[in-house]
Amino acid sequence: MRRVTPGLRRLLKDVFAGHRLTEEEAIRLLSTRDRGVWEIAAAADELREQKVGDIVTYVRNQNINVTNLCVNACGFCGFSRKPGDADIFFYDEAMVREKARAARERNVTEICTVSGLHPGFDAQSYVGIYSWIRDEAPDVHIHASNPMEVAYGARKSGISTREVLEMMRDAGLSTLCGTAAEILVDDVRRVICPDKVDTATWGRIIKEAHGIGIRSTATIMYGHCESEADRARHLAVLREIQDETGGFTEFVPLSFIHKNTPLYRAGLARPGATGREDLLMFAVARLFLDNFDHIQASWVKLGTKMAGMALLSGADDLGGTLFEESISREAGARDTDYLDPADMQRMTADLGRTLRQRTTIYDLLPG
Repeated sequence: MRRVTPGLRRLLKDVFAGHRLTEEEAIRLLSTRDRGVWEIAAAADELREQKVGDIVTYVRNQNINVTNLCVNACGFCGFSRKPGDADIFFYDEAMVREKARAARERNVTEICTVSGLHPGFDAQSYVGIYSWIRDEAPDVHIHASNPMEVAYGARKSGISTREVLEMMRDAGLSTLCGTAAEILVDDVRRVICPDKVDTATWGRIIKEAHGIGIRSTATIMYGHCESEADRARHLAVLREIQDETGGFTEFVPLSFIHKNTPLYRAGLARPGATGREDLLMFAVARLFLDNFDHIQASWVKLGTKMAGMALLSGADDLGGTLFEESISREAGARDTDYLDPADMQRMTADLGRTLRQRTTIYDLLPG
């Protein structure tokens, strides 16, 4: 085993002195394969403590995946279905309202909807869904759609993406999902999601949303066919947007679930990230994204044990209770439907940290 180099320790010390990591330095950190991994994780954990303290947060939320019928064919997706498939589902107005009522009765504070791009959807379709949810759960925060759905609605309705965002906001959308980002490098996007919006369009729509008061999350999906340089470029794109708008609420690394995906079955992707890569993704994100307060460890993607390790590597949030998660399950993940806050409490107490419930925009709730 190689020793940790003095250069690595100097770089980490410089970060605490105010140095802003460059992309090249991020690549170097993401490529670490010796005991330096632990030093990077420890530095990120210390920076997390300085920035947000020892509280670990979660949101009580529910997913409503309205349909799995999708016009796109993303290689990393095991969820989408095409016309004629036997297991297509589509929730009509009555079902969406029923699920929103169930969410209200579960005392969730957030309903999240991201679905397939249904061939019959346009901008008004999304407006209808959000208005139904708002009717049935008026006090619940609607965290929904993403730049791809906004662009799709705009194209289908012949209007601008800004107009779609304004319609969604007026119908009840509170924050936008920062998904459909995957890797914000177009050479990679052409392999894994050729039908999705390009990097420039994703960034433009996010900035439009932030500009009209719709904040969003930010995500990355890693562990398939991207390089460390691609991950660093992605982080740089997010940091640049956050410098400009300040509209991101959190960063959510999403580890690629490979088992049931076309990309993996075609031999175009690795079988997901390793544990080393997972730890470094969280740690380097904490060190690089100096304008983000919160980093979420998605227990759905990582499993609860690795999510606990992420909390020692720069993360400060465990995401949501979820209820009815479908997308990761269809890709091959297991035990994705619900995580009881009592289990989250066990995880955080084991680390000597305090668990607190939050809102979508990170206001702490009593208790």
